[in-house]
Amino acid sequence: MGVVTYTDEHTSPVPPARIFKASILDSHNLMPKLLPDAIKSIELIKGDGRAGSINQINFAGGFAKHQIDEIDEKAFTYKYTLIEGNGISDKIEKVSYDIKFEGSADGGSISKMTTAIYTHGDFEIKDEELKAGKEKVLGLYKVVEAYLLKNPDVYV
Repeated sequence: MGVVTYTDEHTSPVPPARIFKASILDSHNLMPKLLPDAIKSIELIKGDGRAGSINQINFAGGFAKHQIDEIDEKAFTYKYTLIEGNGISDKIEKVSYDIKFEGSADGGSISKMTTAIYTHGDFEIKDEELKAGKEKVLGLYKVVEAYLLKNPDVYV
């Protein structure tokens, strides 16, 4: 098994508590609302939303199951693993994500996300595929950020 790990960092004018509440704690409500053509629903299929729970994201073209590994509402950290569905194949065993939102000097936030892709055998992921995955995640954050900036009274 191989492991490809990379870290991305993004800044936002939105404070960490708001972006964490919107993008992590209430994603099951907010994401289908903001992206109805892409995300049909997010359902808790096992557990109570804490570590060990499993969410299923239903897309227009499939699904993905995420196992929550750790969630800390005070430190604004969230760790989860993609365990089944879109993104998992005979070449990719699982993908783990470690997300942390920190305050920035200007009152906004810095989000840091470390991604670890566990591959079967000696399969190598192409740089173009990594870039496409990074851009997709950044796009989701930008949609949430735009919503929060347009609606300053939500998730406060």
